[in-house]
Amino acid sequence: MKISTRIKISLICFLTFSGIWAQRAETPDFRYDVGAKINEMSLTQGGTMVVATNDGLIGIKPGNDKLLFNFTDYGRVKPEELTFIPSAPYVMVGQTGFAQIATKKAVIDYMSGETLFSTEKNGWKMVSTCQVVMPDNKLVVSGQRRAKEKYATGVAIYDLNNGDQISFYKFKGGQTISGNPLLINDKLVIPTSKGLIKIAINSGEVLWKGDLKNVGWMASGNNGKDIYAFVGKPNGNSTKIYKLDANTGSSLWEDPHKVKGNVVNFEIVPQGLAVVSNVDNSGKKGLAKLASGRAESKIAFLSAQTGEDLWEKAPKTKGYVQHFYIMDDGILFGIYEGGINKISWDGKTLFKKPLKTGENILTMAQAKQGLIYITSEDANIVDLQTGDQVWKKPLKFKRADAISSTYDDKNDRYLIAADEKLFSIDGNTGEANLLTEVDFDGKEDPTGIEIRNEGILLTSSQNMMVLDWSGNKKWHEYYRAPGKSAFGAILMGITAVATAAVAASAYSEANNHRNRLGYYTNRGENLRDLGDSMAAASGASIAEMLKRFKATSATKDARFVLTKLDDGVGLVKLNKDTGKKEKEIILKDKKPQYQVDDFGGILYYKADNNTIFVYDLKK
Repeated sequence: MKISTRIKISLICFLTFSGIWAQRAETPDFRYDVGAKINEMSLTQGGTMVVATNDGLIGIKPGNDKLLFNFTDYGRVKPEELTFIPSAPYVMVGQTGFAQIATKKAVIDYMSGETLFSTEKNGWKMVSTCQVVMPDNKLVVSGQRRAKEKYATGVAIYDLNNGDQISFYKFKGGQTISGNPLLINDKLVIPTSKGLIKIAINSGEVLWKGDLKNVGWMASGNNGKDIYAFVGKPNGNSTKIYKLDANTGSSLWEDPHKVKGNVVNFEIVPQGLAVVSNVDNSGKKGLAKLASGRAESKIAFLSAQTGEDLWEKAPKTKGYVQHFYIMDDGILFGIYEGGINKISWDGKTLFKKPLKTGENILTMAQAKQGLIYITSEDANIVDLQTGDQVWKKPLKFKRADAISSTYDDKNDRYLIAADEKLFSIDGNTGEANLLTEVDFDGKEDPTGIEIRNEGILLTSSQNMMVLDWSGNKKWHEYYRAPGKSAFGAILMGITAVATAAVAASAYSEANNHRNRLGYYTNRGENLRDLGDSMAAASGASIAEMLKRFKATSATKDARFVLTKLDDGVGLVKLNKDTGKKEKEIILKDKKPQYQVDDFGGILYYKADNNTIFVYDLKK
């Protein structure tokens, strides 16, 4: 039977649209048509969803009918062109041109949606450095201005509360920026190819000029009265450390102190200066490799008065320092390749002998009996005075890719899930016992552990199990994954966000004061601590972020699992205390791309190439 052309077209249209609607999810609470192909979705610390598209960057804020912002000035933004500033409401967009020089740079407040800075609107042709300084809430930009200002080079400071320029200093005589400027109260120290310059940021007045050239980064001490400047060799073989008077720029040391490799950690303490540098000889051959020395971290302790090394013999690391903590009696450090040691301020080993551990130290934290450590291969508690192991034998794991732990404050014990086993460590005696063996379906191992009112919750991507306090199984729910590739697609997005969020320069790392050993606490307390670290900063957007950190998770009693349902692939909302199904959200997509904001109680789902559906999970 012949079919007319008109009927053929109608039939094709019907089948096409039927196919499209068959892939779409149930009616969302909010729908956002972004107008271009979606490439990446990044959930920020503040709860805003930042979406990279072929046209630019958009922001979605829960509860808003319209897009929070739609930044299309630079066209398509690649994931590597985004930098999310840790513990601050800003995302930085940077695109490079010839010779990797930043020709386009923008800073967006993802809480308010405002573009606070961009090279075009603020009159920059090229940007050499662009640095957010917290908790001052300032932006320091250096580079070359546009033709209107005769392509002058210089440094400007902007107030990130409103984006206003505070001051601009113009370079003279062919000066170029050599590293990150240092902000000390209302003064700025600028490193250039011809020396250091200190200016008053409000007036732009030059307070002094110094001869020290090509400084890479700086740190301040003694309440801003001293400056430590770091000058590294281009080949990375060594770094020189200088100490200057912040008021005059004059040198306070007779000679700089030279260390091998690049300085990656620097801490000023009452007893002196703790320095960690990394020697990397990968890619080097022959004499160059011999000259660089062994590929490992070097630890030095210097006199703040003279810059001289206070230790006759530096401790051997035989690897890279992964953890570095300032203690009352000395320095505690852990090596990625395995090993923990403690050195007194006068260079003596405080442990009887270096403690041997497994590779990749995931956790080092204070416990009642001393130091609890967890690696990819073992765990133990160590006496912080002697280095003796509290447990006669450390816990040993076979699988390094599935280890989770928490502190059970109800029963004063540590719980570690690894190698399909759940171990319990008494918080007072340090006695370790096998609580139970965990048998998850789908060849999964527990990847999460949480203390609930009624027992211990163990989770993986498809499994949920609650044990009583003795380790007996109360219930177990398993939902089969719709396909192996689905969960992988989700993880790729999460990994990208995490990588961007923690990316930081040596400058910011050395000034974050993160080298303090904390107590082993649960996840909620850790998040509150993160909020406390932001409290010194001001601004409406920061205040809004702080509320989020201080709040209780909106979905603290629920877990969401992707599985195949009767009507297609979707998410099930499961009660963490009972395992009962409370809600289904049909996505009808074999490989859905989505993210769940636990704190806000929001599901973001990529419905098609240019549409995002948002569901309120609190209902």
